[in-house]
Amino acid sequence: MKELPVCTYRIQLTPSFRFSDASPLMPYFAALGVSHIYTSPYLQASPGSTHGYDVVDPLSVNEELGGKEGHREFLRSLKKEGLKNLIDIVPNHMAISGPQNRWWWDVLENGPSSPYAAFFDVDWEPPEGSMRNRILLPVLEDHYGLVLEKGLVSLTREGADFRISYRDMIFPVAPRSISGIMERVGKEAGHGEMLFLAYSLENLPLPSLTDHESTSLRHRNIRVIRERLSRLLKKEHDLEDIVDRVIADINEDIDALDEMLEKQNYRLSFWRKAREDLAYRRFFDINSLVGLRVEDERVFRETHALIISWLTEGVVDGLRVDHPDGLRDPQEYFSRIVERSPDCWILAEKILVPGEKLRKSWSIHGTTGYDFLNLAGSLFVDPASKKSITGFYRKFTALGDTFEKVVIEKKIQVLDELFGSDLNRLSQIFLDICSYYRKYRDYMRHEITLMLKGVIASMDVYRTYISPSRKRIAGEDRRAVLRSIRNAKINFPDIDHGLLSFLEDVLLLRKRGGLEGEFLARFQQLTGPVMAKGEEDTGFYCYNPLICLNEVGGNPSDFGVSLEAFHSAMSQRAFSLPLSLLATSTHDTKRSEDVRCRIALLSEIPGEWRKKVMEWSSMNYPLWKGSEPDRNMEYFLYQTLVGTWPISGKRLLAYMEKAAREAKVHTSWNRINREYEKSLLEFTRDTLSNPSFTGDLENFIQRLIVPGRINSLALTLLKLTLPGVPDIYQGCEIWNFRLVDPDNRGNVDFEMLSQLQRTALALEGPPDIFRDDVGISKMWLIMKTLELRKRNTDIFGPGSGYESFQATGERARHLVSFIRGRDCLVAVPRLSLKRGSNWGETFLVLPEGSWRNVFTGKETPGKRLRVDEILDSFPVALMCRNRKLDNQ
Repeated sequence: MKELPVCTYRIQLTPSFRFSDASPLMPYFAALGVSHIYTSPYLQASPGSTHGYDVVDPLSVNEELGGKEGHREFLRSLKKEGLKNLIDIVPNHMAISGPQNRWWWDVLENGPSSPYAAFFDVDWEPPEGSMRNRILLPVLEDHYGLVLEKGLVSLTREGADFRISYRDMIFPVAPRSISGIMERVGKEAGHGEMLFLAYSLENLPLPSLTDHESTSLRHRNIRVIRERLSRLLKKEHDLEDIVDRVIADINEDIDALDEMLEKQNYRLSFWRKAREDLAYRRFFDINSLVGLRVEDERVFRETHALIISWLTEGVVDGLRVDHPDGLRDPQEYFSRIVERSPDCWILAEKILVPGEKLRKSWSIHGTTGYDFLNLAGSLFVDPASKKSITGFYRKFTALGDTFEKVVIEKKIQVLDELFGSDLNRLSQIFLDICSYYRKYRDYMRHEITLMLKGVIASMDVYRTYISPSRKRIAGEDRRAVLRSIRNAKINFPDIDHGLLSFLEDVLLLRKRGGLEGEFLARFQQLTGPVMAKGEEDTGFYCYNPLICLNEVGGNPSDFGVSLEAFHSAMSQRAFSLPLSLLATSTHDTKRSEDVRCRIALLSEIPGEWRKKVMEWSSMNYPLWKGSEPDRNMEYFLYQTLVGTWPISGKRLLAYMEKAAREAKVHTSWNRINREYEKSLLEFTRDTLSNPSFTGDLENFIQRLIVPGRINSLALTLLKLTLPGVPDIYQGCEIWNFRLVDPDNRGNVDFEMLSQLQRTALALEGPPDIFRDDVGISKMWLIMKTLELRKRNTDIFGPGSGYESFQATGERARHLVSFIRGRDCLVAVPRLSLKRGSNWGETFLVLPEGSWRNVFTGKETPGKRLRVDEILDSFPVALMCRNRKLDNQ
């Protein structure tokens, strides 16, 4: 890395916010003080993609974003302002939507004979013999036979290309399967060449995954046949008419159409079949995203050719690697990138649970910042309120389960409802392994399945990283496996302990072999998605005592963090991860930082909160219609309103619908309960129309607005000055009260932000946060701090160190303070409501020297200062000792 990053700014590129929209904004970003524009994926994605994680061609730039020319202009605009590009890449999977993904299209057309068959993680020999060398495509709205009877599937043609059509989807036709059509046309027309083409198609080499010579011959013959057929149809229109008539006859005869479909290298099926019978690895439970075998050197080389060329040429400066836990061997993957681009800044979207460390063996610079997000956010949650808030939540909702129990139950639920096919595949491999050991060969499939579910549900990390190719098992991996086995015995006492011991042997490489290695790899690739869907996307909507804690990588049962633990973590980060991202909001957070900062205040006033919830519930009880009140979602709603008010009904209703479906208690995305949703959404709508409720809500929130802003400014300054590289999510440089996607992925009003920036730049002193309803205070703080950081990289960069700096006095626990690079002191308040209106006899003893407050301009000699004197003009402080610093 030639230049150290100062700060990243994440933008979401979409068809409505293209390269051409982003390029003119570079002066704004430069004036903000960032060094890197951190872009969402911009390789060619599925048509209409709003996020870019559904890549169909990793060798080209997304045309809907402006294509190659738009990208070139975007890079020019970056360079002009001295900015660099951190890009988001997606190595784990590709989208399988239509012919846009030419590799997958070729696989569907040619099955295992495709030169790209080995690119995708497909099981070509599943237990169900009828599906050997075929791929199940669960895309139909109903059972296969019913869909055929409705005439929704048909054989179509475009020139010499034959296709299967279903609604707006198209699929290729296996070349051998149209030989009968060609033969019939040739006989009717008395056409020798057409008969020859039919014979040639019928005698194409059979599909093979390993016979590369026949695969090459097959593709050459197909190309020649298609070219000759195309010339014939263009030249002889009578022949073309006969072909179309034969196609029409097939479409009118359901048996003939069924026979044609059965000859394909895929099988169309009801979408629910994916629950148990899918034979390809997906991204989570999304059937349209197929796993890539990027562990294969050829697959890595071809899928990363463009990315590596950009790194080599200096077009991009760093990579954010999406979902590395989906890869078979993340360590090997990162080593290949480092080998090809040693200077690349590499960040992984690795979700670390509390206490877990990023693997040093990966040789990367850090994570995308969820670990920091949760730790820093915990500073603003009062640990003393845990018992009070959790106790009231349980009483109000009549839900007594711990978060840990909720997660286990939800992981079992998603294994049953979302990952059944993955679990079946894993069970079959383990069953095959057992068959080779006389002690275990009599175990039945259902016993193995129950055991695997229990162990996966009992895992307390996303995954382990054990590889048969490496002799040593990392201590954290060994401990994680042993904990999972031990917890499974406790959580699921009916599981056979002998079988658990055998699984432990396989997972810890005490039993080795080809099947054992395959099982281990697939087991590790599955546990991460199950954790993500079971905890993040389900459990976080079910367990709601204080929802500002319900964030990716967090634990809602962990209330707050001590100053000692926080400082210790930051000291370690300064040493081990000085270039890891410091995020506070992302495109995947459940709530923006400002929503969380306001909700966190409830932990400081648990008594008042409890009283208000009871009053509101009584006030709104008559609004529940058609079903019994769902107290859990009602409690969730009140916290959401506190965090986001004022919020439009449209946004709130969409959010509550999503939250209820994600919770998977009364309704879900796969099994929508219209009656329940109607009752919940009518209740939500009616609460907003209840003036008694909204008036009281506004009165309650009024006292939280300024403390929420103080929390936000404190969190922002921490992010900008702690060890690591701060990241700003689009639109979060001012107050931002967005919720989970799609709410947080909409277009940002950069014109308004640019006007606000001009106002902020003209300010001669700190803005008044009491009258700042937009967030100019936050933007002003960001610009002032990043200006200092950019000019003094030795203070904030790698090697600059971190020193906790404790206040003294009666309210010292309400101040977070530390020194960076020996010459910059940061002081921010926490738990402001509980502290009260003043700091009392609380002091900071500044080290010797002359100190200048970057925000107020006030200078003071090193001495014992009252904290309320330091924070009298602005709620947070950044003080620099005068030396050679340029902190103007």
